[in-house]
Amino acid sequence: MAYESLLAEKKIKAYHAQPSEIQQLLHLAARDLAAATRNLPEDPEWAYSMSYNAVLQSGRAWMFYQGYRPRGAENHAVVVEFVRESFGNRYTNEVALFDQMRRKRNRVIYETTGLVSTNEAKQILEFAQKWVQIIESEITGQNRLPKVE
Repeated sequence: MAYESLLAEKKIKAYHAQPSEIQQLLHLAARDLAAATRNLPEDPEWAYSMSYNAVLQSGRAWMFYQGYRPRGAENHAVVVEFVRESFGNRYTNEVALFDQMRRKRNRVIYETTGLVSTNEAKQILEFAQKWVQIIESEITGQNRLPKVE
């Protein structure tokens, strides 16, 4: 059974998302990418955080599309686990970067400042833009949703 361990550990639950819910998450990702772009010159840490949030929202859109949603604590980590299990070896490096972003974003938001350079934030923003496109293509390529504009 797909996602057996995540279900057994009660990290995810079955969820029948409406197409509009999935589209809304993809729109949130697009909003966050735009915010990251605007903030990059003056606040690289915020740009990093918004880039991470775009990746997270697209991961949630993928979960919803697959018929699941996170439950309980540590929702962000669960989204990473789900995406890793879902794609297997297809996007290993990308999922590893997603998890690395998650960990660093937590430190940036809750612990300290000065962790993210403008160059790093720019690289992460570029990755986030590509990742959101990958997820949109995975979803729209399967013809269940119209292309997000």
